[in-house]
Amino acid sequence: MLFESDKVMFEIYRETEYSGKYRVVYFTELQDHNKETEINHALAGEHFFDGFIKNFRKDEAKEIIQTILARLNNGEHVDPQDVERALGEHIA
Repeated sequence: MLFESDKVMFEIYRETEYSGKYRVVYFTELQDHNKETEINHALAGEHFFDGFIKNFRKDEAKEIIQTILARLNNGEHVDPQDVERALGEHIA
């Protein structure tokens, strides 16, 4: 069983107000100085995928997410199921 501190909550979304780019926000890693702004950007955007990654080896999971963002932002079609498959064992 994972505790809250053992996982990182994230969301992949597409900006609708600015560039139209896909972005990720790691909610549980936000600090007080950027929390409100980042959450508002995510809420204003178009939801694509959300979930939790394990804190253990989270850097690997973040690299996978960055690769997915690059693919999306290059116009490649990626389904949410593809994200889940790519993250595999990193999903909490």
